[in-house]
Amino acid sequence: MMRRLFSPLVLFLLLVFLIGPFIIIVAASLSGGETLAFPPQGLSLRWVAKVFTVDSFRASFAMSMFLAIGGTLLALILGIPAAYALSRYKLPGGETIRTMVSIPIIVPGIIVGLAILRYLVVPFSFDITLALFFAHTALVLPYAVRVVSASLNNLRSDMEEAAVLLGSSRLGAFFRVVLPNIRSGVLAAFILGFVTSFNQVPVSLFLAKPGVQTLPIDMLGYMETTYDPSVAALSALLAFLSIGIVFLAERFLGFSRYV
Repeated sequence: MMRRLFSPLVLFLLLVFLIGPFIIIVAASLSGGETLAFPPQGLSLRWVAKVFTVDSFRASFAMSMFLAIGGTLLALILGIPAAYALSRYKLPGGETIRTMVSIPIIVPGIIVGLAILRYLVVPFSFDITLALFFAHTALVLPYAVRVVSASLNNLRSDMEEAAVLLGSSRLGAFFRVVLPNIRSGVLAAFILGFVTSFNQVPVSLFLAKPGVQTLPIDMLGYMETTYDPSVAALSALLAFLSIGIVFLAERFLGFSRYV
């Protein structure tokens, strides 16, 4: 009897632990008061509406979207061939290459940001936007290589060999046979890379400057001077955006059928 009661209780506490912060943020974003508070002081949508009127939020959101989409796409363009080579061929030093690719995950982001600032931006007056773009690409690249490699390892290589025997070139077999069969892995890598890049703080913190800021850095700066629920409203909108992206990926791309 106790075990039957214990399992639902653990499940309920786990759901509260996972969903509780999200519910608090949504409730705080709907507060009618002038300061960030929970429980909310009345209900109002004015702070949600205010998010769209703050110029810095719009500019930093556009910058974050550019870095997340552009950096993830470039990481996939570089990572898919690398994952294919590491999975299909016994390259000299293959394990060393895998380790080198994984360094951006192993090394703390704050060290990566400081190193880029100290040895690239400052001595060579490197453009901040380009430095951010390359840094985000480097941070996303390990996810692209690892996730796509896992999909390639689960794909039978004789399917590709059959296409080659039937007259297709290696490149043609890759685009006609391999790539369609690993699209779930490519999609998963893109979503993971997009979320990682969009929410990146340590690297962006060192490379940001006035006029060139990502949304998380702009939100941190806004919270230092303003105490209204705008940041809570923006956080809730971003959470719903993430949920929407996953739902659309599953609904229109059939993601669940390939994983």
